Amino acid sequence: MIFWLTLLAYQATWFSAVIGAGHGLWWPGVLAAALFSAWRGVISPNRRLELRLIVTALALGVGLENLWVASGLLDYAVAWPWAGSPAWILALWWAFALTIVPLFGYLRSRLGLAAVMGAIGGPLAYLGAARGWDVVRFAEPAWTSLLALGAGWALAMPLLVWLSGSGAHGHASGGRT
Repeated sequence: MIFWLTLLAYQATWFSAVIGAGHGLWWPGVLAAALFSAWRGVISPNRRLELRLIVTALALGVGLENLWVASGLLDYAVAWPWAGSPAWILALWWAFALTIVPLFGYLRSRLGLAAVMGAIGGPLAYLGAARGWDVVRFAEPAWTSLLALGAGWALAMPLLVWLSGSGAHGHASGGRT
């Protein structure tokens, strides 16, 4: 049950962030991520681990998003509060970190699969945000941006999954928290 509630909470956060940005607002995604985080904080037996995952995901998000924007591969709507990694996209990195233990725990012994899932799923999420709400624009040709996103997420996903296993000390249940 926690698996499905976590999945729904993450999707609600994603839609809040993307639709909010589509309407010129940065805060709906941040608020949704904060609410998701508060809920996970109440129910999770791995609060410290999830906090470490959030910090790591935000560091990865700032680094990768700033790299992609600075290189001209991506351009975001609602770039507040700074150019590069807007608050609403960082809220998605924050919320994604909260899915690692309950949704992707099974990948701890399959880091190669985690990389493949990141390489495919990451760019698809950005593509959905671009096509559905015009909140991210890709450099032309778009495949170069999608390739860079795939490479970044092929590194980020297994790193976060690995960190979830290295910090769990037997407490994470691999999807059933």
